[in-house]
Amino acid sequence: MLLNPHRGLPTGAARTACTAVSVLALLAAVFTWSDAGWKTVVPMAVTVVVTFTVLGWWPKARPVLAPAAATVAVVTALGTLIGRPSRSEGHAGLMALVEIAVSLLMIFMVVRFESPRRALPLGSALALSESTVLLRLEIPPTLAQTLGQSAMFMLVGGGAAVVGGYLRSLDSRRTRSVHEARKAQRTQLAADLHDFVAHDVSGIVVLAQAAQVVGGAGRHEQVLPLLERIEAAGLQALASLDRTVSMLNTSGADGSSAGAGDVRSAPYGVRDIADLVQRFTTSGYTEVGYACALTDEAIAEVPREVAETAHRTVVEALTNVRRHAASTTAVRVSVRIAGDGPDRALVVEVSNTAQAIGPAGFGGNRSGGGTGLLALTERIAVLGGEFTAGPYGDDGWRVLAVLPLHGTPARA
Repeated sequence: MLLNPHRGLPTGAARTACTAVSVLALLAAVFTWSDAGWKTVVPMAVTVVVTFTVLGWWPKARPVLAPAAATVAVVTALGTLIGRPSRSEGHAGLMALVEIAVSLLMIFMVVRFESPRRALPLGSALALSESTVLLRLEIPPTLAQTLGQSAMFMLVGGGAAVVGGYLRSLDSRRTRSVHEARKAQRTQLAADLHDFVAHDVSGIVVLAQAAQVVGGAGRHEQVLPLLERIEAAGLQALASLDRTVSMLNTSGADGSSAGAGDVRSAPYGVRDIADLVQRFTTSGYTEVGYACALTDEAIAEVPREVAETAHRTVVEALTNVRRHAASTTAVRVSVRIAGDGPDRALVVEVSNTAQAIGPAGFGGNRSGGGTGLLALTERIAVLGGEFTAGPYGDDGWRVLAVLPLHGTPARA
């Protein structure tokens, strides 16, 4: 939100400029006192000095903006009400125009920065007092002309208020945008942690449960290898967490780093699926078959967003197998390209067979779940793809994602 009217101007320079304007206003008041009359000089000097003092000491003076605006409105109104109109020309007319201009600036500041509860009465008072400044010089011969002149200057004050209100609305819109961006970033962080870290953590849980079973059965010689696998899975979870945070810290959509000298890992892609499957196999007791019918050239042609989504699909599917079907007998992961021309698509399929009979596996069937599949469905829909997850075969389950390769952003 823009809080400083002279943002970008050094504070010292702004204060010097505002002080100079105030001094010039005081000097003008001194030299034109006898010519213009006090009822023109005093309101002008007070209006200029108060307004530019607030500007020069912004934002320290921002809390006194409302009292400053009230002071300007009262002094200007008293200058109009007290004393008889003067037909003086020259200095008096120029000083009246200066007072009007600075009053418009004060109206703008009040509407721009004060709360609506204060801005409405203060802005109205300032606009009313500003519209009657010229009445100190000469009162029109008829009431209609007087009202018309005041109404015209009231409209000018309304214009200043409209400009201030418009900039205020931009600030509010910008604040909402920042809030929504932060909310989206937190949601993205939660999704990434769920996809990348929960997979490794679920493997740790399975291995820890296996170690308890093996240790309780007296087979202590098998506990040490399980502990080593738990350690390896824990280190992998930490690495996934670091990589996720690094990905979120990337400044641009092209993957460029936010600061010079930063070295960040590239996003996960199709090539990382093989390592993902291997980690899943070593962290449990379910054999996973992996078939990738893509050459290195074909993998290189897959857009970055599609490759990331393919990897995320496998992560989500394997994590759900670990959480909800830990004793399944077999899992199969397949990645291939189907179709020709504009219908070419990357097909990712993860299927598991029925659960083993009896407590053959570890981990059990964990009830409940998160929003991983829903988020994945939305992500794939944005890419123009299709996603299905449901029963498959004899009490098995299949996750299928079809990701179009045409019309997607270029890979990183």
